[in-house]
Amino acid sequence: MKTFRLDDILPPGPLAIDPALVEHWLERFIADELVRRRGMRAVLVGLSGGVDSAVTAYLCARALGPDNVHCIRMPYATSSPESLAHAAMVVKALGCRERTIEITAAVDGYLQFEPDADGRRRGNVMARTRMLVLFDLSQKYGGLPIGTGNKSERLLGYFTWHADDTPPLNPLGDLFKMQVWALARHLGVPREIVEKAPTADLVRGLTDESELGISYPRADPILAYLLMGYHQEALERGGYSAAEVQLVRHRLESTHWKRHQPTTAMLTNTAINEFYLRPVDY
Repeated sequence: MKTFRLDDILPPGPLAIDPALVEHWLERFIADELVRRRGMRAVLVGLSGGVDSAVTAYLCARALGPDNVHCIRMPYATSSPESLAHAAMVVKALGCRERTIEITAAVDGYLQFEPDADGRRRGNVMARTRMLVLFDLSQKYGGLPIGTGNKSERLLGYFTWHADDTPPLNPLGDLFKMQVWALARHLGVPREIVEKAPTADLVRGLTDESELGISYPRADPILAYLLMGYHQEALERGGYSAAEVQLVRHRLESTHWKRHQPTTAMLTNTAINEFYLRPVDY
């Protein structure tokens, strides 16, 4: 009889979730972290027209009530009109507060001094400008910006450093993209939003998957199995190509610095984030 090592068999369904349970858990997370721990009630969501920000807005509206959710649309001159239309669908469905702030002048005000900036740099400036708007408005509205990044983006390093990852609360941070899609369908997010090709809408015509070089339905299981400790040989036996596994592993390992707190030069035994570690609610 053949014996099997752990690496010989991949467990099925690594991305399966109970959407109703996840919804309940995340709504409680939002309410507990915002109201009980921080004594606040309002949140600001950068509403892009994509599925991640839509799901975040739905969860916040159910956890806090739509009057306490400020959905901020921040288009640039090259943003897709479809994105604004889809964001408007979310606002209409939820009845939350909304505001549209055109960021073109702010972005171009800086980029006029960097006319040779390529698409990646320009996209990063847009993302960071949007976060500047959210944090400034958080002071005006007495609320807290809420992160919308999912686990796939975070592990693949597919986000703008000190922009998408900046908000102090992130309900979707432990959900892979495919799990976000499942939750979106459960919450009733419009099909047009759930089924469209995911894009950061920073560079015209560029989708997440074209830039990453792999689709989320292929990348997400690979990420899940790698985090569970399975080696490349096991994933190849499970039907994933060597090129796919290597691509995902390389992105995972080469972008770890983006998921790390600022590195402190230690001079004492009370260096912040090295020795001086405390839960935020103490």
